Amino acid sequence: MSNRTIRIAELVQRELGAYLHTRYQQEAVAITVAGVRVAPDLKTGKIFFSIFGTEETVNDRFRWLLRKRGELRRELAQRIQIKHAPDWVFLMDETVERGNRVLDILDKIEAEEKSTPEEPEEKA
Repeated sequence: MSNRTIRIAELVQRELGAYLHTRYQQEAVAITVAGVRVAPDLKTGKIFFSIFGTEETVNDRFRWLLRKRGELRRELAQRIQIKHAPDWVFLMDETVERGNRVLDILDKIEAEEKSTPEEPEEKA
């Protein structure tokens, strides 16, 4: 990635997060802009959202974001002065969920190891 695409991605992440949390305080309270990736030609990009709450809440908030996509694209185009506004794809960031599953598995393994009695080593 070039320095320019990195700077634009960071700017989009910061500006979109600020816009969501000032314009839509109640709806966006559990939404975090987790990351942004911009194509080298700056025509397309991916915005990753992390949404906290129950599965139903996460699905509702993500559908809400998808409905607001046009407005968010226009707002980003106004805030970030680049020649063409990229076509953004909204995606869920599942890093936290995946990390929690790994931690749960590790906790289960640790609990199983503690529950099985250790056999004494035999001397040969």
